[in-house]
Amino acid sequence: MFHLWYWVRRRTPSSFQPVILITGCSSGIGLALAQMLYKRNQYRVIITARNVGPLRERFQESDRFWIRALDVTLPEPREALIKEISAAWGGVNILVNNAGISYRAVVEHMTEKDEYVQMATNYLGPVALIRLVMPHMREIGRGKIINVSSVSGMLAMPTMASYTASKYALEGLSEALWYEAKPLGINVSLIQPGFVRSKAFTRVYYTEKSKSARQESETYGDYYLNMAPFVERFMRLSLSDSGGIARSILRVIKTENPPLWIPSTLDAYVFYYLRRFIPRRILLPVLFQLLPKARRWGRLYSHKRR
Repeated sequence: MFHLWYWVRRRTPSSFQPVILITGCSSGIGLALAQMLYKRNQYRVIITARNVGPLRERFQESDRFWIRALDVTLPEPREALIKEISAAWGGVNILVNNAGISYRAVVEHMTEKDEYVQMATNYLGPVALIRLVMPHMREIGRGKIINVSSVSGMLAMPTMASYTASKYALEGLSEALWYEAKPLGINVSLIQPGFVRSKAFTRVYYTEKSKSARQESETYGDYYLNMAPFVERFMRLSLSDSGGIARSILRVIKTENPPLWIPSTLDAYVFYYLRRFIPRRILLPVLFQLLPKARRWGRLYSHKRR
């Protein structure tokens, strides 16, 4: 399997106790990773979420395991948290940018405010945290930046354009940062999950326009009515779960010089190779034909020549 040789490399024994900062731990991948690191005493861990009430019920804080409230879109809390970590432990050695949201809306149904919220959470916030932790990593000559992306960062999907754009942006930045960070001893990795068996589809965001358009008689209604069940079905049938993705992240944490691109589900590997070996002018029409009833979309409200 791709990248397998990275995982079987010798891992150098070390007394170093890295400081790991993880965002978006309220559920899913972030929560699964927090559970894995909770009893691993070789790490100092800070888990974060906007609402930490449920985390405090689940975990007991200690001198090596912190729980902190953090909205990654806000500058002051980001800076205050990094200052607190730096004062106690010197700085962050491993940053896991996991926090994210997803809007389900066609481009025409997004507003400028909606676009900003999507990008601030999935791109601008993670980039700001990277800028805050980089000086310490650069100074000591080691560190890891792990960005959780998606197959949407490889191939786009209708009704998820803004989410896709945020992941494309994160992937582009990570690739450029890989070049910039490599001479400094800092690793950059992109975790790329595909469909994950979870209830994440129940937590998608709808804009005012997309919320009111989920009827077949409405403009783009057929897009939503077909795409939502399509995505949900794949998520329910997926063999991958949040724990599997968290284990991929843990392998990156443990592995010396991990790769940049890490597809972490079977379908992610499929998309990874489809994107690289099939020309887009062939691939996109094929994928369009596979979308549910896509050839009939727009017939009730478009004057396209048939």
